[in-house]
Amino acid sequence: MTLRLQTPTADARAQDPALWWRHAAVYEVYPRSFADGNGDGIGDLAGVRAHLDYLQQLGIDAIWFTPWYASPLADGGYDVADYREIHPSFGTLSDAEELIREAAARGIRTIIDIVPNHISSLHPWFQEALAAPAGSAARERFWFRPGKGENGEEMPTRWPNNFAGDSWTRTVNPDGTPGEWYLHLFAPEQPDLNWNHPDVRAEFESVLRFWFDRGVAGIRIDSAALLVKDPQLPEIPQDPAPGQHPNLDRDELHDIYRSWRRIADEYSARDGQQRILVGEVWLADIQRFAMFLRSDEMHTAFNFDFMTRPWDASELRASIQETLDVHAQVGAPPTWVLSNHDVTRPVTRLGRADTAFAFQRKRFDTPVDLELGSRRARAAAVLAATLPGVMYLYQGEELGLPEVEDIPLDRLDDPMHFRSGGTDPGRDGCRVPLPWTAEGASFGFSPAGASEPWLPQPEGWGGYSIERAQQDPESTLALYRRLLAARRELADEPFEWLASSADTIAYRRGRTTVLVNFSAESIPLPEGEIVAVSSRLAGRCLPPDAAVWLTAPEATAPQAGISPLPTSLSTKL
Repeated sequence: MTLRLQTPTADARAQDPALWWRHAAVYEVYPRSFADGNGDGIGDLAGVRAHLDYLQQLGIDAIWFTPWYASPLADGGYDVADYREIHPSFGTLSDAEELIREAAARGIRTIIDIVPNHISSLHPWFQEALAAPAGSAARERFWFRPGKGENGEEMPTRWPNNFAGDSWTRTVNPDGTPGEWYLHLFAPEQPDLNWNHPDVRAEFESVLRFWFDRGVAGIRIDSAALLVKDPQLPEIPQDPAPGQHPNLDRDELHDIYRSWRRIADEYSARDGQQRILVGEVWLADIQRFAMFLRSDEMHTAFNFDFMTRPWDASELRASIQETLDVHAQVGAPPTWVLSNHDVTRPVTRLGRADTAFAFQRKRFDTPVDLELGSRRARAAAVLAATLPGVMYLYQGEELGLPEVEDIPLDRLDDPMHFRSGGTDPGRDGCRVPLPWTAEGASFGFSPAGASEPWLPQPEGWGGYSIERAQQDPESTLALYRRLLAARRELADEPFEWLASSADTIAYRRGRTTVLVNFSAESIPLPEGEIVAVSSRLAGRCLPPDAAVWLTAPEATAPQAGISPLPTSLSTKL
């Protein structure tokens, strides 16, 4: 079936500006790898501005930018040296302001990253703290502590580091003798801030206002559950009580986000354009997760449970139901995420024997069936696009890009690789610069005659290019365009599970029926007109590892043996 698409207008995107965030399609841009406008081999804001028409035609509602600030890039920009300046490789503050305006003119809002747990070791605050003596006021903004042991040679705690290795680094005094230790739950170049200090709270509230004043519509909060630490710095107990872990999900966090919500609401009230807070909240306890989404805290948070589950009908069905239930409790819209700049691309992950994702399981030379992974990734896109709430997609996901797993070791840039002792390939494989054209030295990422891209692109990368995908009506790009255009009609439709076999997922939203086949056999389709299908059909049958979106001409009873579940399992958000 061929679906004719029209580029959504700004007016169409703004039909209900107060609620845009409850059902948006948000596109994540990793600026270093999206498009290079000035030819230095590094993606920049000029590159994004040059391709805004592409993003508008894709059908997104907002762009989320990973950090674009002044930074030494020890961790891809998540080590911020100045929140009020743009990294010179990306452009200038004026470039950012113009990009925000140009995107808004196309009906595309801008969400930016704020990294409140830590700053760069080159930030003026930390440089001042290093130059100051132990016990000084400058060091109180961080977690400086004397070491344990006779000569202070042991770390103050044995807290694990999110990037492997130690979570404390020892300083050196001006006379060359060993000094205090400072805490960093990530790389040593990312010292943790002390959120008990009023300067820290005031600075980040000022940063929020700075960017809201420049037209930003949302703030994505990095590592949102890690900010607050127990000032006594105890070791982590075997089974900490809820809210009492020494450095994760502490109850005091919620006062911080309530203050941020007040600022967002203040700006929203000024012009009726909703400003939102989006949390990166990695928590196993779904009830604790939901606490961040109460009406006076964050608007939404990333649904990592859905992203990390294996390709299995029962697993994903359970994740969807749990997600819908917990969000309904707090009146927040769920989010559906298949990939981002930190995780293995779904085409690769879903082509492996172990289709779940966990950071600690990433290893070199893991076998993958990319054809199988591509089929499953396309089916997962249909699933994610038709669920109620917000859909996030990561640049290149719409092209069906696989993880690049053969980057030369001397070109790897990610601290997760180095701090693992070289056993973890890190995250660079999902950050390789995008292919825009089928041919050329950088496949259109940079202008002709430019420097080599900052990460090498593999041979044949142009086969995944936007140029080639736009010429293929069955490409993954064509599928995403169909999905993003059609999902706008589902914004207010209730969700209702349909009874189906154990190795399928089926549900209904208004006139829409969605069926996902996890089995090894083709299954018959119910009645309805096909809106989108992830794989070619064999007659009126859905093949394995495929998904279909159908719509009935009017509300009718489900067909082909699919029937509604009890209404107690229906959900409307």
